[in-house]
Amino acid sequence: MRRIDPDAKNVLGGPLEPCSLNPLTGFYRDGTCTSLANNQAVHAVCIYATEEFLEYSKRVGNDLSTPMPQYNFAGVKPGESWCLGGYSFLKAIKDGMAPKIFIHATHERMLDLVDLETLKQYAIDL
Repeated sequence: MRRIDPDAKNVLGGPLEPCSLNPLTGFYRDGTCTSLANNQAVHAVCIYATEEFLEYSKRVGNDLSTPMPQYNFAGVKPGESWCLGGYSFLKAIKDGMAPKIFIHATHERMLDLVDLETLKQYAIDL
């Protein structure tokens, strides 16, 4: 597996840590939440998926848990990490349903959408 951007930084300014290798996550499926300009949904925030969040996400039209074998996607299960789109994370905050995140695996591009103090409120790895 090749990292798309080996120099990518997290929101704290340090090296971007992997989010999940199993299931393999990221917009570029490199295991990280690297987010470049062609990633318009800004899949940059590494979440810890819970059953409650996965049900919420499905209910609002972002079904992360249903397997889609045609795309080699087994579906995200509770307890797994996943690179969520930044706009989906913003909606979850607004709806009071934001998941916990791994801040060291959240790409710095999230700072274009959410301030660092807000992100820290959801971090489970500080």
